[in-house]
Amino acid sequence: MPINKEIYHQISTELSEKQVTLVAVSKTKSAEDILKLYELGHRDFAENYAQELADKANQLPNDIRWHFIGHLQTNKVKLIASFVQLIQSVDSLKLLKEINKEAGKSGRVIDCLLQVYIAQEETKFGLDEKEVNEVLSAAGELKNTRIVGLMGMASFTDDMSKVRKEFQNLKKIFDRLPTPDSRLTTLSMGMSSDYKVAIEEGSTMVRIGSLLFGEREKK
Repeated sequence: MPINKEIYHQISTELSEKQVTLVAVSKTKSAEDILKLYELGHRDFAENYAQELADKANQLPNDIRWHFIGHLQTNKVKLIASFVQLIQSVDSLKLLKEINKEAGKSGRVIDCLLQVYIAQEETKFGLDEKEVNEVLSAAGELKNTRIVGLMGMASFTDDMSKVRKEFQNLKKIFDRLPTPDSRLTTLSMGMSSDYKVAIEEGSTMVRIGSLLFGEREKK
C-alpha cells in the first residue's frame, strides 16, 4: 500500500500544532516504504525487532531517529546500541543495565522510556508504579542511559472509554514522577486506533503505523 501523503500531512500538522511527536511505526515495512515517508520530511521511525531495525538502519539515511518499541531481549541490545535514538520499552532494571553497558561500549548515552503495564492483557509487558520508582532510583548510577519518561500500551479494544481510563491512569503515574528531574518530559501513549484519545489525556508522543503505511504484514 502506498504512503497516503494527504493523511500524513493531516496527522503531522495536527500533532505539530499540539506539540506532540509523531513516530511512524515501520515494522515489517520495506526500506523503500520508509524512504517514501522520509522524503516527505519525516525522521522518527519505530521498529519492534532488533535485527530488523539494524538491517534497515544500514540501508537508510543516517539522520533517521530510530525508536525501539517492542519487547527487547538483553542479548539483542548490542544490535542497536550504536545508533538507536530512543528505546521506548524498558521493562526491567536488568534490561536498563544491559542498555547502559552496550551504550558505554559505543561511547553513547541512550535515552529510554520505562514501559508501564496499563492494559488488562497478559500479552503486554511493563512495570507497575512501584517498579517504575525502583528503576528510577537505581538509574542514577547508570551513566550511559537517560530515562526521559514513560510509555504505555492500552488494551486492544473498540471500547474507547476503557482505553481512556488506561491512559488516564498512566498520566497520573507520569505526573507523580519525581519532579526535580526535568528530563522526565516524554509520555508515549497512543497508536493509530486511539491516538486522539491519548492526546486528549496528555500524550506527548504517539506511535502510528497503519494509518500511514497500511496494515502490517503478518510475520
